[in-house]
Amino acid sequence: MKKSPVYLNALGLVNALGYGKSEVAPRLFAGDSSGLVLEPGWLHDRPARVGRVRAEVPALPPPWAMHDTRNNRLLWLAATEISDAIEVAKQRYGAQRIGVVLGTSTSGIAEGEGAIAHWLEQQSLPATYAYTEQELGAPAAFLSALCGVSGPSYVISTACTSSAKAFSAARRLLRADVCDAVLVGGVDSLCRLTVTGFTALESTSAQLTNPMSANRNGINIGEGAALFLMTQEPGGVALLGVGESSDAHHMSSPDPEGMGAELAIRAALTDAGATPADIGYLNLHGTATIKNDAMESAVVARVFPNGVACSSSKPLTGHTLGAAGATEAAFCWLALSGYNSEHSLPPHVWDGQADASLPALALVQPGQTFKADENILMMSNSFAFGGNNVSLVLGRKP
Repeated sequence: MKKSPVYLNALGLVNALGYGKSEVAPRLFAGDSSGLVLEPGWLHDRPARVGRVRAEVPALPPPWAMHDTRNNRLLWLAATEISDAIEVAKQRYGAQRIGVVLGTSTSGIAEGEGAIAHWLEQQSLPATYAYTEQELGAPAAFLSALCGVSGPSYVISTACTSSAKAFSAARRLLRADVCDAVLVGGVDSLCRLTVTGFTALESTSAQLTNPMSANRNGINIGEGAALFLMTQEPGGVALLGVGESSDAHHMSSPDPEGMGAELAIRAALTDAGATPADIGYLNLHGTATIKNDAMESAVVARVFPNGVACSSSKPLTGHTLGAAGATEAAFCWLALSGYNSEHSLPPHVWDGQADASLPALALVQPGQTFKADENILMMSNSFAFGGNNVSLVLGRKP
């Protein structure tokens, strides 16, 4: 299999920061956490703080009504932003040479919840309910149909690394000459299953999530979609390295020593032909849970002994679960692209109360910038239940 570089030629995204690159980028670099809101209705006894998409999320147009779930609506918004690039790719390569690889953990679960409530009340399912849209593969099938492409199409669901792993799978399709282009990314939407489930695990916070703080007490669940067009045609921002590993330590807790996470980070560096000193920014997984932040900070301190500018963007979007890997890779893409003329870094939003038991990290300050260097590399970490770990390296490549 050839080892040629792959490029992320176009990006569409929507999340609690806004819809589209022109809305998301300035709010990202300003550290805008106003999209994380306290809402009733998610938990039976109290409100929950969630990262709700602030843009209007309309119903799918009539031709796609059979696929109408909130997950697919978010995916439709992301795809609409890059529709011109998709059409150009179809003309250039042919629809049969364009694949779809997505990550998700919710698919149509929210609509399933509504259907169950309807059944309990009226002993019938809603006329618009389609069980097939609750299947994990549904978003990929919908996107293929929406875009009129017929290459390999599937979903990866490995909890919070789902869409990060999609990048590795999409790159293999290109390098194996199965596809000439792949629509790759992730999507997840808010639903009670995830909000109540993580709350039952004592992993959520009613306050703004507070990564790396001594006062951290959990995540805010978010939603969003990020979709890239990946090809081997040079396009400014390249996917240079991928590292994957598995702890096999515990169903829901990371290996406290972070051995699997470290393997993934070092593998991504090796794949990119890079050293730790080459990384100019690291987007932390940074969930603000006690165990994840302890593990990740220890690993980052080991791999980057001389420090690396880093931040968690989850206080800006919430934890978008299956969409987190693609969303946070998108933030690196925005930092490297023309949407960031001031060369800003996403600031680390927290209360500033460092946990003395954790290694001190070089957390990005508001207004902090990076040197405008064509060789700048950026990394994004994603860790998941079951000890699944993925690190991605992005950079500019002539």
